[in-house]
Amino acid sequence: MEKEAFERELLALTDTLYRVSASILPRQCDREDTIQESILTALQKRERLRDDGALRAWVVRILVNNCYDILRSQKRETSLPPDQAEIMRWDASPDADLMMRDLLLGLADEYRLPLMLFYAEGYRIREIAEILHLPQGTVQSRLHRAKKLLRQSMALEKEMSER
Repeated sequence: MEKEAFERELLALTDTLYRVSASILPRQCDREDTIQESILTALQKRERLRDDGALRAWVVRILVNNCYDILRSQKRETSLPPDQAEIMRWDASPDADLMMRDLLLGLADEYRLPLMLFYAEGYRIREIAEILHLPQGTVQSRLHRAKKLLRQSMALEKEMSER
């Protein structure tokens, strides 16, 4: 199939791709990402398609795989235990988001990086230790210290805002 015909067929599949992704992914932004990624993958690997009649099934399979990849990555996001959830919780207001971002950015890299890898990215302590080339005990200590520093910073911010 010629490149122009291939691209036309891909664009004609957009509605189908949206419906399929909507049946798998709850968030609109994730659906849009997977559709774009699937179309890009199909364009980059179009020479691998052996049967032009199988284009629709091939692209939908790419989309489904991408959807499941997103679901797997979201599964890695861990829910925090109550005491740790308190550390990471803040108001939904933009000012509070900025305050938390500033507090996190205020931490030294040695504390911020393990904290973000653990809570935001969902890595386990063993994995963080491998990534950072540190002993697991050091990672645990840094996580503990980072949470303690955040608690202190949040308490200070709260105290200052009440004045």
